[in-house]
Amino acid sequence: MDAVITQRKFFKKTARGKVIKVIRERYLRDDVGCGIEDCRECEHAPSGSASNFLPISGDRQHASFPHGHFVLPDTNIFLAQMDLLESTLFSPPVILLQTVLEEVRHRSLPLYNRLKALIKADDKRIWVFYNEYRSETAIIREEGETPNDRNDRGIRKATEWYNAHLSAIRKVSRSAKSTLPTVVLLTDDVANRQKAEKEGISCVSLRRYVEGMKESAQLMDLLSVGGEYIEPTRAATRAALYPDYLPHATLLAGVKGGELHQGHFNASPFNYLEGTVPVPAFTKPVLLLGRENMNRAVQGDVVVVEVFDESEWKAPTNEVIDQESTLKNDDADDSDEEAEELDSVVEEQKVLKAEASRAASEKQPTGRVVGVIKRNWRAYVCHIDSTSLSSLNATSLSQQTVFATPVSRLLPRIRMRTRQAPTLIGQKILVTIDRWEPTSRYPEGHFVRALGRVESKEAEQESLLLEYEVPYRPFGKAILDCLPVEGDKWVVPTKSDTSPEWRDREDLRDMIICSIDPPGCQDIDDALHARLLPNGNIEAGVHIADVSHFVHADTPMDNEAAARGTTVYLVDKRIDMLPSLLGTNLCSLRPYVERLAFSCIWELTPNAQIVKVRFTKSVIASKAAFTYKEAQMRKDDPNLNDELTKSIRLLNSLALKLKAGRMAAGALNLASPEVKIHMDSAESSDPIDVEQKEMLETNSLVEEFMLLANISVAQKIQETFPQTAVLRRHLPPPRTNFEKLQDILQKRKGLTLDVSSSGALAKSLDQCLDPKEPAFNTLVRIMATRCMLSAEYFNSGSVARDTFGHYGLASPIYTHFTSPIRRYADVLVHRQLSAAISYWPLHPSLHSKSHVERVLDVVNRRHRMAQMAGRASVEFYVGLALKSRAERQGDVKEEAFVIRTFKNGVGVFVHKLGLEGLVMFKRDVKFDADNYTVSVPSTNGTEVPISVFDKVVVHMEVEKDRNTQRGKVKMSLVEPVDSRAL
Repeated sequence: MDAVITQRKFFKKTARGKVIKVIRERYLRDDVGCGIEDCRECEHAPSGSASNFLPISGDRQHASFPHGHFVLPDTNIFLAQMDLLESTLFSPPVILLQTVLEEVRHRSLPLYNRLKALIKADDKRIWVFYNEYRSETAIIREEGETPNDRNDRGIRKATEWYNAHLSAIRKVSRSAKSTLPTVVLLTDDVANRQKAEKEGISCVSLRRYVEGMKESAQLMDLLSVGGEYIEPTRAATRAALYPDYLPHATLLAGVKGGELHQGHFNASPFNYLEGTVPVPAFTKPVLLLGRENMNRAVQGDVVVVEVFDESEWKAPTNEVIDQESTLKNDDADDSDEEAEELDSVVEEQKVLKAEASRAASEKQPTGRVVGVIKRNWRAYVCHIDSTSLSSLNATSLSQQTVFATPVSRLLPRIRMRTRQAPTLIGQKILVTIDRWEPTSRYPEGHFVRALGRVESKEAEQESLLLEYEVPYRPFGKAILDCLPVEGDKWVVPTKSDTSPEWRDREDLRDMIICSIDPPGCQDIDDALHARLLPNGNIEAGVHIADVSHFVHADTPMDNEAAARGTTVYLVDKRIDMLPSLLGTNLCSLRPYVERLAFSCIWELTPNAQIVKVRFTKSVIASKAAFTYKEAQMRKDDPNLNDELTKSIRLLNSLALKLKAGRMAAGALNLASPEVKIHMDSAESSDPIDVEQKEMLETNSLVEEFMLLANISVAQKIQETFPQTAVLRRHLPPPRTNFEKLQDILQKRKGLTLDVSSSGALAKSLDQCLDPKEPAFNTLVRIMATRCMLSAEYFNSGSVARDTFGHYGLASPIYTHFTSPIRRYADVLVHRQLSAAISYWPLHPSLHSKSHVERVLDVVNRRHRMAQMAGRASVEFYVGLALKSRAERQGDVKEEAFVIRTFKNGVGVFVHKLGLEGLVMFKRDVKFDADNYTVSVPSTNGTEVPISVFDKVVVHMEVEKDRNTQRGKVKMSLVEPVDSRAL
């Protein structure tokens, strides 16, 4: 009877469309522990030694519950108020129900992961109570009852049981002499509270609860906007600024029927009144012009757009419009309706100005956002706009509404109510967006925490990591416990048949192997060798750190590495994917020490044709660790003819032929700005200068063999695991991506860019030359790179076989195998290759397509964010280095190329520093959009034309950026005209 009562029946649709009935049974128990210390009522009661058990007296610090209490939050508290619950100031003992935990998991995986971390936190007292399995608290869904109502009833039932249980404990416990503590239901659901009060259950809203806490002033700022809190504005009577979103079901039906289109919203970095949404139905992204058409979308949101009739399609505006200057008079309280409407009209006119003369080819689909499928809201790094503090409250600690300006220009300002405004001025802070009402110009959010003073290195570094969502917390105990117990004393054991490390491993310790890396490299992933064979062919080998020997699947260290995805390299810091004991020691292929490796060894003809390839686990002892420059000098020194030098020369001769073969097959030789920042000293992180990185022949040597290893491994794992091989692809870019660059090259230089294939593009890029300007070709390659799509990891069974190819490398198949210390995708590839050569069975998770896809989604995202964090770090330090140079030399001037023209400025690229910037004109200039030219008045009254690809001289100074609140390079023209005089 019990089994029948606790059955769960539901219907499930299979991948083939078949509907099946699933029945699950619950077995109820009466020995599920309550988690309260010294409870003699529970059969398996906890003793008082463990730290996460709840004290029998509860918490007595709250004004409303002087006799002690426990809190039992419902699901919405965890979904909406996680920032508050994570605060160290919020420390009452918490009862977390299984019902709540499972509902959070179904509603939001990121919040579920934060909740799991919260349960384990040392400064929290949280007991997970499995109410669905305890006979007195388990309930079944009644006929006609919604799942939400059923869960609410279960939460109330568990609260009621706990209070009765406490009474029973008191009767039998000698230690409980004081008044009985109370279990308080925390809920912001008014209907749930009313039902609880009728049932005699103690309950309170979170806001009311926080108001009674000792640290309420700080904790109130952490409360998410919503719940029973009513904004002290006239929102109810104000007209809507934005149209309401369509119902979710209508959105899904519209997308499925092709009438509506779904995609990610991207804000324009130049014009805050413009955004785009790439959708599969059109080759060009859908253009959203004006705030009303963007309809409260925030960067990264998954939105649904309605596309206008083709007669309404337009081209993007050619003007830089900055929200800081346009909206500087806005009131944070958002109460001046007339001023708001007037500003709104002016604003829209700016962006919707007639551009009827623009060529039809420049026009793109135009539309509006009609709904949001998934919000990308999170905690953003901001600073408080000091001008938004009312003059009456400039020093007051009373609650007031202020603007929080995000570091990213792609985000709108956030309205935030806080009691700490005066103390937070001049600090970097974290702010989370909570909601964006149709009646408000700005989203509303709440304060999370302060990071420190603006421009302090610590605050800037942390804010950069937070902005790009880089996990940077120290590795926890569970992760460190996965490391070898010998620590840094671990060594490869003596060779023997009984040693597990030597099982099926080749002994390559006598081989002449060396590594070639950038200066200061500590996490050495790869090493190489080459030698002549008796038959006249050449043996070449790539030896990669055997990380998978130490990082086993489904362990805390593996899960952490999967969550981090990649090592993040900043200018003065490295955020490791793996603990440094592995990354910079036990796995690093240091010279003169024995290390475990995974080797890929080829037999090649003298013309670099592959005769055969084999993969083996090995033990190596690198004979040297060279920098690129040291290896280059050794190769070029005619007096050196030792085995190591011969190996490098042999590798180089093969690399030249491998590269020639790739180029002949249509591989692209693209470019990205690479700079080197000089520090004051090895111990200091103060930059003093910056210069272009030197690219040597040995850079290419290493690159060619890493590419060859990755291609060979990709072929092997795809043959063995056709449904779950971890591969990397680079899709061909749509031709429309190159239209603007093609037009600019044709009009400004008379050059043709053929984009019909990667080979055609490679040939035409080779011909984009300017005899007077050697750097011109590199600039064109950088601009072409920006027209490309990003490469991505994928699961071989989830896409069509003809989309496996890597466009940039002109390779039909590719993966990442060569950097497992710093990339998690490589760790997965190592496991698959181990199984493919029958060294170790494949973990079941890597047989699951859905599991591999989920992991690779995270890795792809982490990889993108790491790249952006690295670039932002370089930009920050370039600014500091230029500031240092200016202090030593006075004016800093550099040559630059014009790469873009606007109605009110030009975009320039300083090739020597890899730095891009905007030169803005305060006076009106003549703008010729068709010919990418602006005519700038000079001091003698004549007009000087400046076009894309023109070489100019810019003056650079470092000033505080309004958004980031840190130093940013400001550029102005010096030649051919001095824009500072305009």
